Amino acid sequence: MKNFFRKVAFGIGPNEQAPSDPLKWALDQVNDVPELSWKGKIYSEKELRKHYRDWVYGDRKVLRKKYKDNKTLYKTHKDILRHKTGQKFWESLEISIRHNEGINSSHPVLAKLWMFWGNFFAISEKDFLANYSTGPYQREIIRPNLSQTFEKMVYDVTTSWAMIHHLDNSESAGPKSVTASEDWRRRKKEPATINENHARELLELHTVSPKAGYTQEDVIQLAYIMTGWQHRWSKKNLETGNVWFNSEYHQRGKKNVLGKEYKKGKKALAIVIKDLVNHPNCRDFVAERLCRFLITDEPTKEMKQPIIDAFKKFDGFIPEIHKAAIKVAFEYNDKYKKFQTPENWLIQVAKVADLNWPPSPELMDKYELGQRPFDSQREPEWLLQNIGHHPYRAKQPNGWSDHSADWISPELLIRRLVYAKASYNFAKMENNKNTEYYLKMVENNFDNPSKIMKYLNQKNRSVEKHTLLFNHPEFLKA
Repeated sequence: MKNFFRKVAFGIGPNEQAPSDPLKWALDQVNDVPELSWKGKIYSEKELRKHYRDWVYGDRKVLRKKYKDNKTLYKTHKDILRHKTGQKFWESLEISIRHNEGINSSHPVLAKLWMFWGNFFAISEKDFLANYSTGPYQREIIRPNLSQTFEKMVYDVTTSWAMIHHLDNSESAGPKSVTASEDWRRRKKEPATINENHARELLELHTVSPKAGYTQEDVIQLAYIMTGWQHRWSKKNLETGNVWFNSEYHQRGKKNVLGKEYKKGKKALAIVIKDLVNHPNCRDFVAERLCRFLITDEPTKEMKQPIIDAFKKFDGFIPEIHKAAIKVAFEYNDKYKKFQTPENWLIQVAKVADLNWPPSPELMDKYELGQRPFDSQREPEWLLQNIGHHPYRAKQPNGWSDHSADWISPELLIRRLVYAKASYNFAKMENNKNTEYYLKMVENNFDNPSKIMKYLNQKNRSVEKHTLLFNHPEFLKA
């Protein structure tokens, strides 16, 4: 059962004692959400959004106009603005906080599930969101909701600044709204029209999935319900103002989604979300995604059912959904081994080998706004880009794939070979002097330690052992 520690978390370090009751160890970690274990500075979403505002306003309203006839000066001053707003630092800090939870906290199982939900409610690579906002969005919206209901999580995600901006809901205006008849629209030839992005993703990716059989008209009607939810725009803040409900943009009249009628107004969004998360297809969709993340690419009905039952019995209370998923993963542990995504693999390497990773709070706290970050402070961002799996830079709104086939290309496997070898550079001095270092790693994380050690002992150099161990088929899967 030792691979279970990597299936639901990131493994056991060489200086740790493997828990005698793996299932209890895992279940005990998901009852509540503790304070983050990161000891360095942590910046709020609003603080980082202010830096984003300074970047957008400075570039769009100042530099482009001031240096419109001089591309060289524009580029020079744009680079200065990047550093004034910390554009090259924040995402590495957020990744460090994220990885520290998986490696050094007392709740690595919760950390892995936090990563699952961050990808479930993904913010794709767009408009510099990864540089400023995606990390704090996952930290302040997703993580606290791991001890709440799925309904609350969906509502908080849907009305978050990051998601509203990501899916362009601020641009959506009802054709029968108050703003539709305003004179400025006629003068500028900008009629009030809906933007379907947010409504479509709420149905397709965040709740019922296409299996619910919704139609294009359902998407339109849900988009009508969501009109008015936007960021507060101003000449000073542009699109970075707080989210509010602007009734003048809201579509008048009743709406009908999946056969149910909804009245106009701000409260309609909460009501429709409640109905969507209690739809049978939503429970099935969440169960399928959890099973695919933890167990296998092709979950069976039998795997999903305990999660579906827990979802229904406990009204979508996420800790109980998590417990059901963990129990299913435990039950099927010996029958299925899941190929690990690159980021999961990287965190497991760092945890199992007790590496100096992520960069320390002391190093990250040395960063000064306006200065170019040290290379060592940007290493998290660079490393994840290079292994092909930056958690804040998914290419599409459906996030990074949980299907193994999408991660087994020769190129991506070669990158793991390269970075397994490079990981030795992060080894702690005391571990290098420990003659039982590899034996403890193997005994804590593999059910057949003698077989793995025989394989490793083909090589004498530690750096070669690193490369062999972390690319062994049994390590690549959990």
